[in-house]
Amino acid sequence: MSDLPESYFSITESAQDYLRDLLSKQDSPNIGVRIFVEKPGTPLAECCMAYCPEGEAQEEDEKVDFEGFSAYLERKSVTYLEDSVIDYTGDKLGGQLTFRAPKSKVPRISENASLEERIEYVLQAEVNPGLASHGGHVSLIALIDENTTAVLEFGGGCQGCASVDMTLKSGVEGTLLERVPELRKVIDKTDHSKTENAYY
Repeated sequence: MSDLPESYFSITESAQDYLRDLLSKQDSPNIGVRIFVEKPGTPLAECCMAYCPEGEAQEEDEKVDFEGFSAYLERKSVTYLEDSVIDYTGDKLGGQLTFRAPKSKVPRISENASLEERIEYVLQAEVNPGLASHGGHVSLIALIDENTTAVLEFGGGCQGCASVDMTLKSGVEGTLLERVPELRKVIDKTDHSKTENAYY
């Protein structure tokens, strides 16, 4: 049973009815749903739901029981699912399931955050707000060299920008190395030969 407050994550009665009907048609006893957030804490955050057959939930998932089925919240997504509501509205075309998670795009960091989460937090909370004024953004692609080098990709107005090397070295790299001491180097993956939508 979940330790979360009752209002932390909710599924409306209409959505529960819809999900019960949907799950009853699956050839899997005691099947539930797993809820998670892709790219949490970023403007690209997307709330997702997947079938979760019995035994496939992760041990650290937060289990929330509803009548007839259970929802399993991915552990690293829990903080981004606060105040979230899954609803269902029926119509002549069959209806629509909606997922409202107002905090899914809000950058957050915990004491036990992974290196990737800490880097993403710095990028979304400190770096991207500045780049947004130029119509650009940057995201983490990978960690290499035993997690000491961050590979970044610039997009939007930053792609093809003549000043991106200066932006990377003086701004982004400096900020990341200061905020994330495990990092020793930051490199850019973006192909700046593509100049569409470039700021300069």
